[in-house]
Amino acid sequence: MRTSAIAASIAALALGLTGPALAQSPIIIKFSHVVATDTPKGKGAEKFKELAEKYTGGKVKVEVYPNSTLYKDKEELEALQLGSVQMLAPSNSKFGPLGIREFEVFDLPYILPDIKTLRKVTEGPLGTKLLKLLDAKGITGLAYWDNGFKQMSANKKLIAPADYQGVKFRIQSSRVIQAQFKSLGSLPQVMAFSEVYQALQTGVVDGQENTWSNIYTQKMHEVQKYITETNHGYIGYVVIVNKKFWDDLPADIRDPLSKAMKEATEFSNAQSQKENDDALAEIKKSGKSEIIKLTADQDEAMRKAMEPVYKEAAGRIGQGLIDEFLKEAKSPTN
Repeated sequence: MRTSAIAASIAALALGLTGPALAQSPIIIKFSHVVATDTPKGKGAEKFKELAEKYTGGKVKVEVYPNSTLYKDKEELEALQLGSVQMLAPSNSKFGPLGIREFEVFDLPYILPDIKTLRKVTEGPLGTKLLKLLDAKGITGLAYWDNGFKQMSANKKLIAPADYQGVKFRIQSSRVIQAQFKSLGSLPQVMAFSEVYQALQTGVVDGQENTWSNIYTQKMHEVQKYITETNHGYIGYVVIVNKKFWDDLPADIRDPLSKAMKEATEFSNAQSQKENDDALAEIKKSGKSEIIKLTADQDEAMRKAMEPVYKEAAGRIGQGLIDEFLKEAKSPTN
């Protein structure tokens, strides 16, 4: 009887200590994302893997799954909340469907004029406040990673707002981006990032908006005749982790992981502009897409055409938050 009781106790103890608090060797962190390895986000994930394993002395192993090999756009957040994957870096737009619409402020056209303004937001109290909103969904926000500013592409020239009329555009799942294209008379269609190339190739959609690095690494320039350099919007990511997983980690694991994330963030964001500049150069070299640069008057016409989006978005995002962003954009940068 006593032997059986001891065996049962040992079995129960073994079953109970399966979480990260056991400090297993190694603790596995599955880091899933939807872009290529040779993008700013892809390289940032690889840098985090390198530093996390180094700083924890091998107690943590990071498995990186790029290019939607583990989960697609619509699946990954649910997988994180269920604990099927520990870490993601979704774009800001992805939190709207979770009910955290405030992150859609990043999607407003022309709201972030430059990188310096962006840094003031993401590295300041405003950025911290947004990350705290994720707690209620079982998610911990760790960092903001850049991708860059977006350009418009299609198989027709996009110069004036009227050129967008009736064009089918692939968009991320964001009501703000949807409103942006509707303000131009376009037909926005939500689609997973991994499906965009084929959709452009087969004519399911006519165009899309993205950063130079995403356009190049996904070979979108090979199936789009024209790319207009608009810099109208920003794509950035929030590196997130399952909150329970993160909170249950012992301090001697979590602290070096936080250090690794801080350094990986600095690395990834430093890479972003270079990657986009290099991608633009390669797209030009390929000769497969014509790059269109807008004049000052053409740019102003685009801005004016998208102004109604702010009024429409205020009901979802909150006018107060929009005003905070605009205040940061207008205040002097060091």
